[in-house]
Amino acid sequence: MPGKDKEKLKSFLGTESELQGELRMQGILRLDGNVRGKIYADEVILSETADIKGEIAAKRIIVGGKMEGILRAAELLEISKKGRVQGEIFANKLQILEGGAFNGQIEMKSDQANVLDFEARPQNISLKR
Repeated sequence: MPGKDKEKLKSFLGTESELQGELRMQGILRLDGNVRGKIYADEVILSETADIKGEIAAKRIIVGGKMEGILRAAELLEISKKGRVQGEIFANKLQILEGGAFNGQIEMKSDQANVLDFEARPQNISLKR
């Protein structure tokens, strides 16, 4: 868990704002406006009014608006009930809430491999009528 300092909202892009280019920052970034470019932060929150085309890389990403492009979440990517994502997702954990939408490709990696071993066992099945 990040310290209390990093849990605070550090930057905000309002609904009538537009960013073109690249932004790198530490802490939490909330996006309500339009972005055409690349965002790098510790955590990125896209509100319902956000419209993003480009790439976002962060430890945690929450999508409540529209995202078209590439999402890279080192820890968790969440698509909220009004979130819409089209593109590619690279994440260790993915959560899509009911109503959220995703169209594209997903690549999930984890440090620990959780493999379930299913062993085929012969069973005596009787079909009596």
